[in-house]
Amino acid sequence: MKKTALLLLAFGCFVTAHAQTDSSTTPLSITGSVDVYYKYDFSESKYNNKTSFTNSHNSFELGMATVKLEHKTSKFDVVADLGFGKRATEFAYNDNGILAAVKQLYISYSPADWIKFTAGSWATHVGYELVDAYANRNYSMSYMFTNGPFFHTGFKAEATKGKSGFMLGIANPTDFKYVPDGRMNKKFLLAQYSFAPSDQFKLYLNYVGGQGVDTSKTHQFDVVITSKISSKFSLGYNGTLNNTQTSIGQGKLADGKSWWGSALYLNLDASDHFGLTLREEYFSDKNSLKVYSGYLGGGSVFASTLSANVKIKSLILIPELRIDQADKNLFTNKNGRGAKTDANLLLAAVYVF
Repeated sequence: MKKTALLLLAFGCFVTAHAQTDSSTTPLSITGSVDVYYKYDFSESKYNNKTSFTNSHNSFELGMATVKLEHKTSKFDVVADLGFGKRATEFAYNDNGILAAVKQLYISYSPADWIKFTAGSWATHVGYELVDAYANRNYSMSYMFTNGPFFHTGFKAEATKGKSGFMLGIANPTDFKYVPDGRMNKKFLLAQYSFAPSDQFKLYLNYVGGQGVDTSKTHQFDVVITSKISSKFSLGYNGTLNNTQTSIGQGKLADGKSWWGSALYLNLDASDHFGLTLREEYFSDKNSLKVYSGYLGGGSVFASTLSANVKIKSLILIPELRIDQADKNLFTNKNGRGAKTDANLLLAAVYVF
């Protein structure tokens, strides 16, 4: 064990020294981040949290430490993106051991400027939000992120023509780096069309669909729009629709049932050091497929999240107020009784290097 530790320490020192002394010529870059948070639920229950990564109450929590190693040349891009902590564990919920620390691991090859081929595992193209805390202006996650795909493992081809982009891919069932025995023939189709006439407006139309390891069949359609109104104000929008057919045995599928969501992001940057983001999200789960699983008849949730971003060099402080309102008793109050509304305060610290 001592020899292994010494070898790892020596290797780390060599990589760091090489990156510092030869940064002008080496194609290797090392980046990362660390995030921690404290959350207080006004109903004093961590079980009122129905979205990813912030399942706690009145507790200081570790989010994730992430390190991304990227070796990039004119033709190749190799990425090993690792994460450690509860956030990474929830993201890779189908994996065990060290594999759960792999957020992304892929090789890309670009034979020409207009086309790129990628093989490995990468974050999904579906949705507006990302797993890394520094990549989002809200710290808590949306219902759509929580219930949509997290990542894909497979092969994809991306092409650009003028202001448009196209992506087609084939992958394992959603969020599986390795497919369980007996399910190897299950595959998902990935697709995206993007249109970016300028930095002020970008449109993404996304699709993912196929047969899961549980033999269900899923089709999900998603749209993301970003618009920069001025130097201080920008908008984001995400809408998604998922239709799933579950197996009823003997190779037959039940009629499809759907859940859908829609979210608007209002971003105000008063200065380089201070910004505000208001996320307004509506999530409909009338068929009890996701957050309303177990609730007869299903229902819907409207969530309002106001987050500030205070930037101090590489440090971002995110104070946040969130209020979730459901049409049924999805939450519990201080007395343990059903409640339609829940609210919480959160303070997160994110450091990027």
